[in-house]
Amino acid sequence: MAEPQLSVRSSKARDLVHRLAKRENRSVADVVERELEFYEVREAGWEPASSFYSRGVAQCGTDIDLDALVCENCLPHKGVEL
Repeated sequence: MAEPQLSVRSSKARDLVHRLAKRENRSVADVVERELEFYEVREAGWEPASSFYSRGVAQCGTDIDLDALVCENCLPHKGVEL
């Protein structure tokens, strides 16, 4: 089955993506997907996990054990009252 294709009617965009793909030794599809993901993150305000952890370490000065943090603040549910 053929892969879906994206058609762009801009010669500037075509030239740019081909230049980036050649420079990074990646396929055109990989470059387009990666750049669209970066755009989505930047515009939507979503932060990748690697950036979140780097920011946490920079702010706290130490590595954070999220599992321990969640466990110490987690209370077991007492169940349904009948």
